Amino acid sequence: MTRRRKISTKRILSGIITVIILGIAGILGTNEEFINTISNVDKQTNSQNEQQIEFVAQEDLLIDFIDVGQADSILVRNQDKIMLIDAGTNEAGEMVVKYLQNLGITKIDYLVGTHPHEDHIGGLDNVINNFDIGQIYMPKIETTTKTFEDVLEAIENKNLTVTAPNKGDKIELGQAVGEFMTEPILDKDNLNVSSLVLRLEFGNTSYLFMGDAEEENEETIIWPKTDVLKVGHHGSSTSSSKSFLEQVQPKYAIIMAGKDNSYGLPTQETIDKLHNIGSEIYKTDEDGTIQMTSDGNTIQIKTTNNSK
Repeated sequence: MTRRRKISTKRILSGIITVIILGIAGILGTNEEFINTISNVDKQTNSQNEQQIEFVAQEDLLIDFIDVGQADSILVRNQDKIMLIDAGTNEAGEMVVKYLQNLGITKIDYLVGTHPHEDHIGGLDNVINNFDIGQIYMPKIETTTKTFEDVLEAIENKNLTVTAPNKGDKIELGQAVGEFMTEPILDKDNLNVSSLVLRLEFGNTSYLFMGDAEEENEETIIWPKTDVLKVGHHGSSTSSSKSFLEQVQPKYAIIMAGKDNSYGLPTQETIDKLHNIGSEIYKTDEDGTIQMTSDGNTIQIKTTNNSK
């Protein structure tokens, strides 16, 4: 609403200026070229005012690990398809919405809430309320928190449904193919182990998004080698076992954590294990938002803090 008011004001001012100039021209004598020039400037100004950010489809795979503090929010794009994995805390919800809007995004084809903790689904209601939503994936577990209820209310208000994926279920995101890797362990005393785990393949590159999955989840399957690992549970010692990391062998490890967080994450133990297998580590608490671009063969990385 605010933007429309501003555009309307600019139009009024532009019109007033045009009338004044044309009046002066009438007094001084009509100059057709001069009048046409002013008229064209007026049209260009109105056109610029009406411009909106447009989403640009990309042949490359783009992944943004958005810096939302001690929380997760990951944007994945290929061609004209969009996936958002988690949306940060309640406080970060508006920031995530603006981040997407600044990219011209109006629809999210796949919205994944990995598990019902506030630092993962806190901003989901903001996202649902502000975008067209295709399919929503969440584990089949519920809590009684206001955060979880807010998400359910947003889903209900837009007549959307939730899918609880099974191990092996696949999604197509442009030319990228995603697969849910594990059956969530439904434990209300430890919601982390209910995390949805998604692996994405794009050309010859691969990406593994662990949510807050812990060693209990890691022990359920044999893991394929993967180029990029979104490290489980913000780099906690309850995730990323030595056996798991030796199977995955990630070239790049992404840790999403808040600067000077009270949990002391990531732990030095996890950092050491990642270093020992040769992973190049990026952390949102130091690097800010981490942006990956892949053509299917190579992976390029940029960080907003330019620390690498």
